Amino acid sequence: MADDYEHLEEANEWRRGSRTSDFYQRKLDDSKRNPLSSHGSGPRNKIVVPEEMPWEDSPQGRLKHLINEHMSDGMDIPVKGTNLYIQEIPPGSRSGKHRHMSEELVFVLEGEGYDLHWDPTAVLRESYTWEYPDEPQRFDWETEDVIYLPTNTVHQHVNASEDEPARILCCQARVYNQLGYGQNDLEQFETAPEYEG
Repeated sequence: MADDYEHLEEANEWRRGSRTSDFYQRKLDDSKRNPLSSHGSGPRNKIVVPEEMPWEDSPQGRLKHLINEHMSDGMDIPVKGTNLYIQEIPPGSRSGKHRHMSEELVFVLEGEGYDLHWDPTAVLRESYTWEYPDEPQRFDWETEDVIYLPTNTVHQHVNASEDEPARILCCQARVYNQLGYGQNDLEQFETAPEYEG
């Protein structure tokens, strides 16, 4: 077969070298360990009960982690694409103010309030940067609404009630990390008032 291409100068250039590899075979072997291959069958844990879901008092506020990357690995749970947590916002308070690469969906479990969003504009000069408006957009929400947060939008959740807490369910796509962009690209601008560092 190689002789059929002897007359092609370009083909001969690519044939140079004697190094070998097993990259494709490694990929095949790795795919056998892929947790998705045993999804729906096999030994992986597919139920997480509330007692196993940790609380965190963070710069963003009080969070109850339902599932995230650390839990998936530590508890042998085959959830690789999503982080999910509940955030409680006390009456008259607000979340921290931050932005991250991953887009996010927020389901309002309980309460009423509003979101402040500073949507970015991509700017390419000597380097690639984001520019943000001075004033945010305001979006009012109530129980059972879904809030969409685009990529890199600076945002903050505000509980409008002085008497009742608000609870929101936040869902972020972890695929950005797998692609090398990352939810790990996280920037906190302001902490929740209750956070004491």
